[in-house]
Amino acid sequence: MANPVLVEVTRGDLVESRHRGMIVAVDGDGKVVFSAGDIDAVVFPRSAVKAMQGLPLVESGAADAYRFGAKELALACSSHSGEPEHAALAGAMLAAAGRDGTALECGAHWSFEQSVLIGQARGLERPSALHNNCSGKHAGFVCTACHSGREVAGYVRYEHPVQAEIRGVMESLTGAALASDACGIDGCSIPTYAVPLKSLAHGFARMATGAGLEPGRAKASRRLIEACMAEPFYVAGTKRACTRLMQIAPGRIFAKTGAEGVFCAAIPERGIAIALKCEDGTTRAAESMVAAALARFFTGEPEVHAALTAMANRSMHNWNGMHVGDIRVTAVLG
Repeated sequence: MANPVLVEVTRGDLVESRHRGMIVAVDGDGKVVFSAGDIDAVVFPRSAVKAMQGLPLVESGAADAYRFGAKELALACSSHSGEPEHAALAGAMLAAAGRDGTALECGAHWSFEQSVLIGQARGLERPSALHNNCSGKHAGFVCTACHSGREVAGYVRYEHPVQAEIRGVMESLTGAALASDACGIDGCSIPTYAVPLKSLAHGFARMATGAGLEPGRAKASRRLIEACMAEPFYVAGTKRACTRLMQIAPGRIFAKTGAEGVFCAAIPERGIAIALKCEDGTTRAAESMVAAALARFFTGEPEVHAALTAMANRSMHNWNGMHVGDIRVTAVLG
């Protein structure tokens, strides 16, 4: 099936670009409450599933053993911007397990935040793995391995016990079989699995509500979701969409982006989770899609609804500050 156009980008009075996509919102029982496009299509959720990947850190007892609070758990679920606070906290997590940044197998890159990047370029010969946007998640993997008495080296490999445990967690939450033929390698070198979009949303709805989960997993899921909502800066960073979405309704919205136009979100108090994919992988469109989808569930709260709608439909300006066009969702989401 052809996915509908969900976002348009204008220049002057004309539509310059169109972004197709698929989106689904479900409750804890998997009932679809809103959808558009092919919601049974498989997608690589990439970093959008970091909260799922963080469950072994909590369930193994490592998070408690190392006395991790909301900031550490949020960072373990993050795609952070590599700002000083992010790198420092990732380093502190590793230190709690007796390790340092050399244990990380995610690679290194400069900060996503331009002002920080400029400072790094002036003061650093090169960035370290602690600056990688996935360093918090990888610190969580290292801590899980250390606490469980497993070999740390090679923790990114498909066959490593930490990755096998994550695979089992994701299968349990989504109901999707994550075999090797549905597996690719993510940007940070760990396995990433193709999952039907509806199953992805259902997995997050179960985390947000505890529906169908045994008590220990339900408690761990709630702890991670609540940590992210409590510390949105550590989930993303300055001016990032995930952080801004969660700041609009503090403690009420969970949001997590993934590469190539994927976004997942949840509203725990409503028992709803959302998963979407911008077909062409464009981040700007995915951000508009998730904001508009979340706004549908806050129509009775004018301030929250208006703030989400403003993120979904926003103006574009050139370097001289001139208004040149708009990013806007179509009637399918409006």
